[in-house]
Order: sequence, then structure tokens, then C-alpha cells
Amino acid sequence: MNPTLMAVLAHPDDESLGFGGTLAKYAALGVEVHLVTATRGDAGRYRGIRPGAPGHPGGPALGELRVSELRAAAAALGIRDVSVLDYPDGRLDAVDPQHAVAAIAGHVRRVRPQVVLTFGPEGAYGHPDHIAISQFTSAAMVAAADPAFTAGGADGSPAPHAVSKLYYLEWPASTWAAYEAAIGVLTSAVDGVTRQATPWPDWAITTVIDTRAFWPSVAKAIACHDSQVSAYERLTQVSPEHHEALWGNQSFYRVFSAANGGRVREHCLFEGIGGPFSDARVTYLNCGRL
Repeated sequence: MNPTLMAVLAHPDDESLGFGGTLAKYAALGVEVHLVTATRGDAGRYRGIRPGAPGHPGGPALGELRVSELRAAAAALGIRDVSVLDYPDGRLDAVDPQHAVAAIAGHVRRVRPQVVLTFGPEGAYGHPDHIAISQFTSAAMVAAADPAFTAGGADGSPAPHAVSKLYYLEWPASTWAAYEAAIGVLTSAVDGVTRQATPWPDWAITTVIDTRAFWPSVAKAIACHDSQVSAYERLTQVSPEHHEALWGNQSFYRVFSAANGGRVREHCLFEGIGGPFSDARVTYLNCGRL
């Protein structure tokens, strides 16, 4: 049984901008990396052009384009498999929770990952889609392990599977400062309230992954999302003082683990996981540097 990692995210480009260094690193280490993306990103802009404005291809065409870009980006990161749930972009929080949880749980049972990654409960900067996918994914971890739960609502669904570890992506103040210096302050207007990024306390970060060697792969993946180029072009002009803070590592909060615990900070998502892996394989994943 190979080490397997799954990321469950909201939009095409989340895998590159938010999680790219980590996904590329573990793929390079030989881990099977899988991605589930909830929407096609069809409600967004096209090269800076608002929906409905001249030059915008329209939602369906943009969705097809963004899924194509997603698959190209996934290939650049070394992701083995991409699944798109086809939920409405910008309205993920309106999806029937039972349907979404069953869909994600079904993919967890099919792939059988030891480790799952998603957004934190605050959705990075309050984005409702990010918050929704965090909630759906967290619930799906329980559902996937429950023998009484029928994933997908059909008999004969894959056998229950208990994920060993669930992580939320959480950035400290230093990473948010570097990111916003590169592309500007990120906000999300919801119900008349402007939400903005709130850094995760440094002391509450449980896991820091060294991703310095994988910036070239992330850059290739970001470039694949050409329809969103106006939003990302400033990332190519990151100042030297922000480069290490932005791309040097990625930070996570360990939501639960059946393999380890305590307050000592981890440097590998598979830390503590043994079982079907040889001792040499676990050591390689925990200490491997490429």
C-alpha cells in the first residue's frame, strides 16, 4: 500500500496558489497525490474581464477552460488524479450538505488516503466557498469511516475508510504579509460585511513543510491558469525579502491524528504513520529532502 495524500479544495487554482509546494513535494517523494475540486470556477473573471462584460466567454465556456487549466496545473505538480464535483462556483455553501459530504466521502473511500488536506474553518480570508469545503471535508472524514454511511447514496459503495490525519492550511502573519505584498490585500464581501485574512497564531501551527525546492513546479502550475493571469502576474515580481516567507514553507494545523499528537511541531504530514509502510519508507518521507 503506497503512501497516499488527498487535497479537497474549492476552485481550480487553489491547488497551486495555496497548496502547490506541499503537493509537488510529496508527489516528488513518491506519494500518490489526489485532488478533489468542488467547482469549475465558472463564476469568475476571464483575464480580468468581469462576467457579462465584452470579451468574457460566459460561465460554461470559462468553466471548461478552467478545468482544462486545472488538469494542466495538476500535471505540473505531479498530482496523479483530479476529480471535479461540479458544484456551483460562488455558491458552494448553498449545496445540500448531505450530498456534498457523501460525494467527498465516496472519493475518500475510493482513494483511501492516509492524509487529507483542506482549507481552515475561516476559509483563508473568509471566502464562503473555502469555508464550505472545509466543513464538508471535515464531516466527510467521519462519514467515510462510518460503516453505516452509504457514500454516494447507492448500495455497493467502497468499504469504509478511516483517514489517519486531517490538516487545515493555515498561514502565519509572515506568510500573509508576503502574499499580500505580492498581489494585494485579499478580502471577501459577504452579507454586507467585508472579511479579510486573519493570520493563524504562530504557536497554533502544528506542521511546517519545507517547500523551498519546489517553487519551480509551483510557478509552472500557476502559469497554467492563464485565464486568471491578471490576478497572478504580480506573483512573478515577488521581492527578495518576501520570497522565503512566501515560498519557503507551507504551514498547517493538524485537526486530528490517529498516529501522533503533542505540541512538538511536525515537519512531515506522514509523521507517526507506520502500518503498511516499511520503516525505511516512513523515514524517507519524514526526512526526505529533494
